[in-house]
Amino acid sequence: MPEGPSVRKFHHLVSPFVGQQVKTGGSSKKLNPADLQLVLQDTKVHGKKLFLRFHPDEEVRPPGNNPLSEPLQKGARKEVATDQKQTLGPDGPKISDQSLRSTELAPNGEDSSHCSGGSAPAGDVERWLHVSFGLFGSIWANEFSRAKKANKRGDWRDPVPRLVLNFGGGGFLAFYNCQMSWSSSSVVTPNSDILSEKFHRGQALEALGQAQPVCYILLDQRYFSGLGNIIKNEVLYRAGIHPLSLGSLLSPSSLESLVDHVVEFSTNWLQDKFQDKRQHTQIYQKEQCPVGHQIMKDMFGPPGGFQRLTWWCPQCQPRLPPKEPEQLQL
Repeated sequence: MPEGPSVRKFHHLVSPFVGQQVKTGGSSKKLNPADLQLVLQDTKVHGKKLFLRFHPDEEVRPPGNNPLSEPLQKGARKEVATDQKQTLGPDGPKISDQSLRSTELAPNGEDSSHCSGGSAPAGDVERWLHVSFGLFGSIWANEFSRAKKANKRGDWRDPVPRLVLNFGGGGFLAFYNCQMSWSSSSVVTPNSDILSEKFHRGQALEALGQAQPVCYILLDQRYFSGLGNIIKNEVLYRAGIHPLSLGSLLSPSSLESLVDHVVEFSTNWLQDKFQDKRQHTQIYQKEQCPVGHQIMKDMFGPPGGFQRLTWWCPQCQPRLPPKEPEQLQL
């Protein structure tokens, strides 16, 4: 899924629409797009999560009309529209495809405890829409994503947005490959967000000092919200730390250096995104490190947990303690 810098860029795209009325709600019947008359009042970002706050527009909502009276069903059930062509409002863009997928409105993995996913807001109660992105999730403002290459069947078919929001000001937002759920509040804890000014270094250092492989701890969103697999690989290489080194065996200066690289790399990546610059990686998906050593890769993760591809240089990132032979090169 997109990492912290990417979701911050999505937040930047959404922010100009705050204060505008939502005219239609895209491809999902669960959001009642024909009657949806809400105002986007706020948007927040936390790590890999994006929150949109809506409130009924009293000036345009007919009496007794509750635009979000239908409950949002739990689960990631997909509904496919029967029409081959769906119009997203009288003033909005049109999308043509064999079918349009519905919005998935269900908790996603680690975020499930924070999302109600059940009933939609009733009456005049404002609610937050929590957006979590899939592997290739994205948001496009005032344009749609286009196919960059043909699929396996040779078709140049454009991606289908999961949700499109048209606004009274004339613009629109297209959401791709994402899940959504209603929540009574936004769950934002800036002390764990690696891109927040309130990021708590002490809490991060304490977590890294556990007797666990540091590559496991770095992906723990409780301490490093927004940190994903790319950042994990890059900061471990820059700090010269083997992914499976136990944090409890690393020196305080090594842990400090690792946190420094987390903040520095994430911040630089975000700046590059705002400047439309290409991301520069030193080890992620590489065959050799910048020094010229052969890179190794393997799947690492907690026992019974999610395994992630990891790249490392045995020479630049020696394992502590060097008890076991290195993994076989792939």
